[in-house]
Amino acid sequence: MTHVSDSRTAVVTGAASGMGRSTAEALVKDGWDVLALDRVATTFEAAGQTIQTIGVDVTRREDVRDAITANIAGRTVGLVANIAGIYPPSTLDDFTEDVYRKVFDVNVLGVLNVTAEAVQYMTEGGSVVNFASVDAFAVSRGQLLYGASKAAVVMLTKELALELAPRRIRVNAIAPGWVNTPGNAATGRMEAAAASIPLGRVGQPEEIARWVSILASQDAAYMTGETIVLSGGDVIR
Repeated sequence: MTHVSDSRTAVVTGAASGMGRSTAEALVKDGWDVLALDRVATTFEAAGQTIQTIGVDVTRREDVRDAITANIAGRTVGLVANIAGIYPPSTLDDFTEDVYRKVFDVNVLGVLNVTAEAVQYMTEGGSVVNFASVDAFAVSRGQLLYGASKAAVVMLTKELALELAPRRIRVNAIAPGWVNTPGNAATGRMEAAAASIPLGRVGQPEEIARWVSILASQDAAYMTGETIVLSGGDVIR
């Protein structure tokens, strides 16, 4: 966790790599005090500061509670960015109960666990940003369970927006398309994907991270319950 005096505090999951790391870096540059959570404990530099991720399994609510309680230290949480997620391929022919539970536990239960614990430290004006996916809206071959889990995140975003509105806490989501992350690069399909995207390229993690800051800012103060698709025109709603 970075330590910035009198700064806002953001809880970011999946912060060790990819879009989670880029989001943590962007928020530090914007003056946020970041509590970085990930299943992998690591450190990296952002804006001249060292960010240390706290090793936490987001599927275990008690562990999430302990991590937040131990590290918030009386601060007010202004932002929760639920970015942790997994995307093993699955079809009707090869899915297993174990894969189903892993996907939904991380992608759906993890969002609920972190939000439920973090909003206890939120006051009016706080913001929750969930990470869904374009696969919540468009069918992708071989992503039976992942697509279903991200569709669930879209609906959770709507339900949580209504539930938390009386407290003036906003809840929105981002649905990225192809983004240049280590996980996507490992598929070997990014070049082909880029060729099919109307804007002619995949997104960069920093571009997605910027939208977390926007959704947490006063520029989006009248927006809640929405999911923004960032796909270069690959999926248009």
